[in-house]
Amino acid sequence: MMAKKFFDEELYKKSPITNLIIFCIYSITARKEKCTFEKLVQECFSLFPKFFAFSHLSKWPDSRKLDRPLRALRKKKFIKGAPQTFFSLTKAGKRLAEEISKTLGQRKLQI
Repeated sequence: MMAKKFFDEELYKKSPITNLIIFCIYSITARKEKCTFEKLVQECFSLFPKFFAFSHLSKWPDSRKLDRPLRALRKKKFIKGAPQTFFSLTKAGKRLAEEISKTLGQRKLQI
């Protein structure tokens, strides 16, 4: 397993949760992996632990934090898929992910 880049909490806590989720889908699919719900929860928690942890158990990811944002992203046509299968970005979602990547301080995705 390769080391992941961690982001400064001050930087990412200003981002909408939907942007962080889109970035994580982008990150997973850039590695040519299928973005299952479980893998997405893991990616979100490992890259943005303060945002995706339980409020009183900060060492554990809270998958409930992804439910509504995923539905909103699907409704806005940025992503396709479902928790029972896997997620992928639409063309609009990929463009947004590339913008988010720049905002988070990466010119190119470092994996």
